[in-house]
Amino acid sequence: MDEPTPIVDPIEAVAAHMEAIAAPLAPEDGVRRFNELYLAVTRAVAVESASATFEDPAFISRLDVVFADLYFAAVDDDDAGRTMPRAWAPLFERRAEHGIAPLQFAIAGMNAHINHDLALALVTTTKEFKVSLDRNTPQHRDYVVVDGILERVQDEIKDRFTTGVIKDVDKAGGRVDDMLASWSVSHARDNAWMQAQTLHALGGSAFLRKQFLLALGRNVGFAGRALLTRTG
Repeated sequence: MDEPTPIVDPIEAVAAHMEAIAAPLAPEDGVRRFNELYLAVTRAVAVESASATFEDPAFISRLDVVFADLYFAAVDDDDAGRTMPRAWAPLFERRAEHGIAPLQFAIAGMNAHINHDLALALVTTTKEFKVSLDRNTPQHRDYVVVDGILERVQDEIKDRFTTGVIKDVDKAGGRVDDMLASWSVSHARDNAWMQAQTLHALGGSAFLRKQFLLALGRNVGFAGRALLTRTG
């Protein structure tokens, strides 16, 4: 008799993919810096989510996977030498530069992933589940619950990131702390929901959708370059 196929938790599969990405990278690689933070957040949120009450847990789980896949696609593009999405280009182009603190790489990755990719993931996932992007729906309420989880784990992850194995590389001191202090996960995610609503509204016009995404990628990429200014 054939052995039963093991059931793989989708979030665990995402975490395993991140670990595989990190394995061949040098400790000081900027992409690895972001990947380390993303992996830590993913695992922390998975633990917190286990005790949370979601109205549509399947939607939240699927959104996490679709969202992560956009980061994985950027990694694949870089590995294959393909044109990098504008939002991600600064991180991948400057990943080996000296004088950039670990948290700068991490925040630049968060900038690209949340401010650009999350809207795309929301549009894809809501379409797949045949639900709307209106506020105060079960899916939006669950999305806000995740905001709260992310806010709770943010300080813990920051402390782990700045006092762990890479603490000696953070030469930017207070400036990097200020960068993270000014970063609000809930505000960024709320903005991503509005961007997703805009994308959905533009769905009938391929031209307008393309122009919106070009502008979004350009603006997020510009912010990424500013975040990766050398500080040492």
